[in-house]
Amino acid sequence: MIHYESSLMQNLIISPKIGEKLKVKHHVRRVEIEECFLNRTGSVLKDIREEHFSDPPTLWFIAETHQGRLLKVVFVKKEKSYYLKTAFEPNTAEKVIYINKAFSIAS
Repeated sequence: MIHYESSLMQNLIISPKIGEKLKVKHHVRRVEIEECFLNRTGSVLKDIREEHFSDPPTLWFIAETHQGRLLKVVFVKKEKSYYLKTAFEPNTAEKVIYINKAFSIAS
């Protein structure tokens, strides 16, 4: 597990490979991901695209850090742990999908 700073979520698992990608490519810190989990207001969505199929399913949401940075957080939940796949600033299409799906009554 990668610890960028003190960890709020002991059950958030970030592999060394994912941790390096977050740091180098997306400039995202562990604490920002934890803040997004705490600040999430919409539903968690399931990624139903065939190329992203996993068992258990890949889940995602968009939320703000305490500093107002918007991140898309993608993970797999196994028992009581959250295995991070990635986190990055969402594009416009992802934001629209999330707003339409995560806040609808039918979700």
